[in-house]
Amino acid sequence: MRVRVTAVTSVAVIGLLISGCQGDDDAPEQEQLTVLAASSLTESFTTIGQQFETDNPGVEVSISFGSSSTLATQVVDGAAADVIATASPGSIEPVVDAEMTATDPTVFATNSVAVALPADNPAGIQDLADLQGSDIKVAVCVDTAPCGSVAADMFEAADLSVTPVTEEVDVKSVLAKVVTGEVDAGVVYASDVLAAGDDATSVQIPGSAVVTTDYLIAPLTSSANSALAGEFVDAVTSADGQQVLTEAGFNAP
Repeated sequence: MRVRVTAVTSVAVIGLLISGCQGDDDAPEQEQLTVLAASSLTESFTTIGQQFETDNPGVEVSISFGSSSTLATQVVDGAAADVIATASPGSIEPVVDAEMTATDPTVFATNSVAVALPADNPAGIQDLADLQGSDIKVAVCVDTAPCGSVAADMFEAADLSVTPVTEEVDVKSVLAKVVTGEVDAGVVYASDVLAAGDDATSVQIPGSAVVTTDYLIAPLTSSANSALAGEFVDAVTSADGQQVLTEAGFNAP
C-alpha cells in the first residue's frame, strides 16, 4: 500500500474507494492515519509515510500537504485528522490555543531560507541585491505562510527593497513558478532547492541574512487512533526519520 498524497479531498474519489471496498468482503480492514503537513515536507514525509506503512502492516497513511496556516485553520474548524506538522511555531499556535493537540508540539527539524532560480538563470541573477531590479520577477509566499515570513525577514536582514510580482499560497507553488520560468527567482527553503534537482539553482545568501524556521509536529485530540498518531510522531523524530529529513535538506532541531 502506498502513501496517499493529497492537496484537497475529492468526494468522488472517496465514493469510489468506498464502493471498491464494499465489493471485496474478504479484504482486511485498513487502519487509516491522516496527516496534515507543510508543503515543504512533501518529499520527506512521503518517504516516512511509506516506511511507516511497511513497519505497520494494515495501516494506510494519507498525507495532505499545504500551507501550514491553512492546515491549522482546517484543524481548528473541525477537519478530521490524526497528526499535524507545520513549518513554524506561529502556524501551529492556533491549534495549541484551541487545545486540539494531544501533546505539546515537538520540534523535529529546522530549515533555512533559500532563493531559487530557474536552472538556466535567464535573468543573470548573481546575488541578493539583484532581486531589487525593476525588471526582475520575484515570487514569495503570502505573509500568513511561514515561507512568507522568512522571505520578509531575509529582505529586512539584507536591507533590501523587493517588490514581488506574485504571492503564492505555499512554498511548492513558489517553486513551481521558478522551475517553469514564470518568475526569475522565488524565496523558498533549502530543502525545496534540493528537491528541485537539476530544475533549479540558487543564490548564495550572506550569513547575516540567513533565516531559519522550526518545524513542529503533534498528534491531534481529534484522532480516532491516538496510539497510531503517537507512533507516527515517534517515527518522524526517530533516527530513521531524522535521516530522511537530513537527506532532504533539513537540519536537526
